[in-house]
Amino acid sequence: MTAPAAYGSWPSPLSAAQVARGSLRISDPQIDGDSIYWIESRPAEQGRCVVVRHRSGRTDDVLPPPYSARTTVHEYGGGALHVAGGVAFFANMADQRVYRADGSDIAPVSAEAGDVRYADMVVDRKGARVISVVEDHRGAAVVNDLRAVSLAGGRATTLVTGNDFYAAPRLSPDGTQLAWLTWNQPNMPWDGTELWVGGLDEDGGVTDARLVAGGPKESVFQPAWSPSGTLHFCSDRTGFWNLYRLSEGEVSPVAPMDADCGEAMWVFGLSTYAFCGDGRIATVAVAHGIWRMRLHDARSGVVLVDFDLPFTSMRQVVADGDSVVVVAGGPRHPKSVVRIDARSGAFEVLRAASPTAVDESVLSIPQAVTFEGSGGVESHAFFYAPRNDAVTPAADERPPLVVHAHGGPTSATDTTLNETIQFWTSRGFAYVDVNYGGSTGHGRAYRERLYGQEGVVDVEDCIAAGQHLARQGLVDGSRVMVSGGSAGGYIVLCAMTFHDVFASGANSYGICDWETMLEGTHKFEARYFDFMIGPYPERRDLFYERAPIHFIDRLRRPLLILQGLEDRVVPPSQSQTVYDALRARGVPCAYLAFEGEQHGFRQQTTIRRALEAELLFFCTVLGIEPADSIEPIDIANADRL
Repeated sequence: MTAPAAYGSWPSPLSAAQVARGSLRISDPQIDGDSIYWIESRPAEQGRCVVVRHRSGRTDDVLPPPYSARTTVHEYGGGALHVAGGVAFFANMADQRVYRADGSDIAPVSAEAGDVRYADMVVDRKGARVISVVEDHRGAAVVNDLRAVSLAGGRATTLVTGNDFYAAPRLSPDGTQLAWLTWNQPNMPWDGTELWVGGLDEDGGVTDARLVAGGPKESVFQPAWSPSGTLHFCSDRTGFWNLYRLSEGEVSPVAPMDADCGEAMWVFGLSTYAFCGDGRIATVAVAHGIWRMRLHDARSGVVLVDFDLPFTSMRQVVADGDSVVVVAGGPRHPKSVVRIDARSGAFEVLRAASPTAVDESVLSIPQAVTFEGSGGVESHAFFYAPRNDAVTPAADERPPLVVHAHGGPTSATDTTLNETIQFWTSRGFAYVDVNYGGSTGHGRAYRERLYGQEGVVDVEDCIAAGQHLARQGLVDGSRVMVSGGSAGGYIVLCAMTFHDVFASGANSYGICDWETMLEGTHKFEARYFDFMIGPYPERRDLFYERAPIHFIDRLRRPLLILQGLEDRVVPPSQSQTVYDALRARGVPCAYLAFEGEQHGFRQQTTIRRALEAELLFFCTVLGIEPADSIEPIDIANADRL
């Protein structure tokens, strides 16, 4: 029997260094013949994005240093890889040009000089070219359109232009038609998009382009052609993203359900369904935060197989025959590249984001919780209780709680094994991951709860989640902290400024000043907040009222600030301004800025330092002696803790 130990002070076998090593980002799976490709962003290589190939039981790197397959279209990227005929076409991070990797031969394809970025590529074999989304920064205004580049190399030619944004150029199997998505500001792709189809003439130009689905109040996601040439897509016209097909000019549902077979298109290359051949479609859909995979008959929509898998998060679906490949995870499985047999349901993990498994003795399994959130609306979260079988909890206390607000805000959290969460729970902290109003995975109406209410509904839902758990007796309501990055960081700042319920907070690259943000933000999000707050400058009053920097005198509780110095989404000056104001007012605070980091930390040393700093900061505020040996951080006004 071990001696009772205070919550938060437990020794854990899961170190911050292990978490940082296990922070591999996996994306863009592809099937090409007998090979499976994907991209993995490696913290140990300063976030370099490596194209990897799995074939005949062996996994090898396709890209040697210094190449990195990452695009910055829309700043967030995605869709940096397309493989066809054994050749990997990728957008290279250093110069944003398209390259081709054919064995050991790596050579540029696109020839533009200057800031021209490529994403979401498809190879047009008939025209011997790559068709791609392009973001051109060379002029006075940023131009987004669809362009084609010859496989022999050269300058791109424009195929479709005129709207603010484009995505998902997809060729019909016979190469005679091109489908694509487009939208205009102030819409984001989850607000309203249009699906267009055009023919391709003898010179490869687009002709007879016509609108076939979507509009300003309908979000269309992932157009794709079946092997027989029928166009499919997801639409949220019923309130949920569901799968449809376009046949002889008529749109009909394939698999109606009160679940989302789609997600917010923050990045390119997302997919929630794929064709297996023989008239079968593999789909993944999310309901109440949990994803499931099913196999449907393409014409009747009948469910042929409802897979029983240990994965509760499944995205980026690709298929070839009976082989379905997804990026998947579950409560006991970190995010992984997984190959699933479409007939038997047998699966094989090809690559896991973490090289080591979390020991069962410290593994906290998430519990779905619903609670009354902002405005009395039912809201959602996943709760993780502290767990470490090697420790006896102190009998006279309840655990402190970390409330986590995800980024986006139009995004979502799920139950994939997250070593960062286990880092906290194995040390005696409870943790709640909140899908506040505005999150995806609960239908369009739940997303639209945040329209005009950013900084209100999201904040109140996070507060309500902590208070709900305290009322249930699961946590100590006087020792609740809030943490988040990007939009989650904004929630932290609002919660700490406009409310007095959290003992402390950790803000990672969060917005504090909306008007400064709007002056320097990138094109993709330049009008995002017309929906989330109000049109600017007409509702400048709301942008002022919801900006924590104008009311920083109300923020009295300790705050940790973490920031990348190359962040183009939230400028470092915002974090510096908050820190300077708090330090001058005598509020305990700390600021850690990281060289070489952008919006979201990718380097192993940064991930480790940020996590340890947050643990040390919260423990210092709560008067807990952590079991870890951590490099000190400089806390201004520490004498006032």
